[in-house]
Amino acid sequence: MAVAAPQTRHAEHEGPPVRPTGRRRWTAGGWLRVAWIVPLAFLLVPVLVLALRHWLSYPSSPFSVLNPLDDSGWNDDFWRFAKQDLQPLITTWTVVVPFAFLAGIGGFDYWAYWISGRPTRPEDHSGHGARTWRDYFRVNTDHKVIGIQYVVTTIIFFIAGGLLAMFLRAELAKPGMQIVDPQGYNGLFSVHAALMIFLFIIPAFAGLGNYVIPLMIGAPDMAFPRLNALSFWLLPIAGLMMLSSYLVGPFAAGWTNYVPLAVQQPEGNLFFQMGVQWAGASSILTALNFLVTIITMRAPGMTFWRMPLLVWANFATSTLVVIATPFIAGSQFFILFDRVLHTNFFDAGEGGYPLGYQHIFWFYSHPAVYIMMLPGFGIVSEVISVFARKPIFGYRLMALSLMAILILGFSVWAHHMFVSGMAAWLRVPMMVTTMIIAVPTGIKVFSWLATLWEGRIRFKTPMLFALGFVSMFVIGGLSGVYLGSIPIDIHTSDTYFVVAHIHYVLFGGSLFTIYAGFYYWFPKMTGRMYNEALGKLHFWLTFIGFNATFFPMHWIGVRGMPRRVADYDPQFANWNLIISIASFFLGASTLVFLYNMLVSWRSGEPAPGNPWRALTLEWQVSSPPPVFNFDEIPQVVGSPYEYGVRGARHAVLNGAPTTQGREAAPMEESVP
Repeated sequence: MAVAAPQTRHAEHEGPPVRPTGRRRWTAGGWLRVAWIVPLAFLLVPVLVLALRHWLSYPSSPFSVLNPLDDSGWNDDFWRFAKQDLQPLITTWTVVVPFAFLAGIGGFDYWAYWISGRPTRPEDHSGHGARTWRDYFRVNTDHKVIGIQYVVTTIIFFIAGGLLAMFLRAELAKPGMQIVDPQGYNGLFSVHAALMIFLFIIPAFAGLGNYVIPLMIGAPDMAFPRLNALSFWLLPIAGLMMLSSYLVGPFAAGWTNYVPLAVQQPEGNLFFQMGVQWAGASSILTALNFLVTIITMRAPGMTFWRMPLLVWANFATSTLVVIATPFIAGSQFFILFDRVLHTNFFDAGEGGYPLGYQHIFWFYSHPAVYIMMLPGFGIVSEVISVFARKPIFGYRLMALSLMAILILGFSVWAHHMFVSGMAAWLRVPMMVTTMIIAVPTGIKVFSWLATLWEGRIRFKTPMLFALGFVSMFVIGGLSGVYLGSIPIDIHTSDTYFVVAHIHYVLFGGSLFTIYAGFYYWFPKMTGRMYNEALGKLHFWLTFIGFNATFFPMHWIGVRGMPRRVADYDPQFANWNLIISIASFFLGASTLVFLYNMLVSWRSGEPAPGNPWRALTLEWQVSSPPPVFNFDEIPQVVGSPYEYGVRGARHAVLNGAPTTQGREAAPMEESVP
């Protein structure tokens, strides 16, 4: 096992970085350079693209119809051809402009200096750590700053996706068309789902992991700090790209982007394809960073069997991301080539294979369900153990079940395709593997319940969301067993039963665990305590609003209400009105969360280093932690979950054992 290198508090002694002045302000990496380099790239792209197409005598170039001696009708021809040129223009813009932004913000400065062969510059750590709020708006190499950047950015996209959901439910409050037309409705649910999956759930877990994983394993930072910074700045590019699809007509083929519909959609579909590439690149870079950090930078004594379960969960998730994400990238490139380069990968009339897209897409997207779940499993394990004051029941089996899900996750993709017309012989094996993968998931549920049994439970806000997750995830898992059964899936496919299932898994599952993580590590990240009363109010509003919104969807789905359809039979009108009212109640609960976080971050009670009396290493330093996490390397000597075991200790830090006895009484004594 590799040992973390000694670290010092360099940045605290260097002081704030020297800001460039004069003309250098416009050429140094930052927002001023972005302000001129991005518009320049935007204007340069059409000139280069159209000139190149004209030079190659491409027949659709608008320049080919310009005739200065005959202006009759040429204007109509010009705009007709310009529309045909819009797809290659948008594609080029979505590649060049983001790179210009990254170059402007300073994402490539270090590498450009190094590639140019100049003398090595001494590291002054001026780009590391946050001294003022402005440091959160620049390229920063501190994993803690990057973690907060991730979290805040994902919350912004969560709000955007939630507002789109409100428009959806307003449209569905009664039969008929009220607010949007069918194409607009398709755009609403497509952009909503894409934002929630690619720009909120997956990167929110990456943000929490970015902040706490190095601390949990006793490392001074991530293995590749500059790559870590770059991977964050890819994220807002992807999100803004998906929202920008509304400028030319939002992508409206669903987040699955099925062909041939995806090839026939308006130009906004290109924003989805390229947005997925940028979000996928961010995920892959982050996952590689996590893997190298966990494998090579653990503190002395931190064996794999002493790692917290959140670290295990991120290790399994990162492996999934690295293996699976290239498949969705490939699927979207194929559609892009069909649209822009006029290939025929999925055109059945030209020998293409439309069903092949679904196989490629779901080979990523079912493992993606676990990419959106496994980090939450780790968060819940941390929270339940701390607030039940008991060791995790079956720690090794819990860790091994994470790895089992990693392996089995690649064997179940075709259960999404039981009604697609795929080979009939593939159905039963996929049904069997779908049932088998429920076993390691069931192990985790039973372990959490056993950990709670006879524990001294404290119902703090993180614990409430963790317990809410267990109950909601079990409901989502049971409906998943139904959908994994071929006869039931054939009956309920493309109905609101599927909508209920995915929201119980991803909202009641992923979002509840994200909330648990936000509240649990909020004191560590901000140095402030949140308002406990508001936190509990947020939980109950969310819990009630969530169940009132999504549980009735099981019933109307079984009765035959189709999903992804803007209008519906009047027999479902009453239920849809109830669901829409409950959804607005659920949306309003988010306002309580935002108010609590903003006010507490600004003026909350100062947080102690270890308000939850936890054993893991991130709670053994100040809140927020030092710039380089630890003044000296911790020595890990035991399990991170030995709550209630007298004399147990997880690590030795600053010459003293880090046990629960440092800040509070053991479990046998009264717990406030």
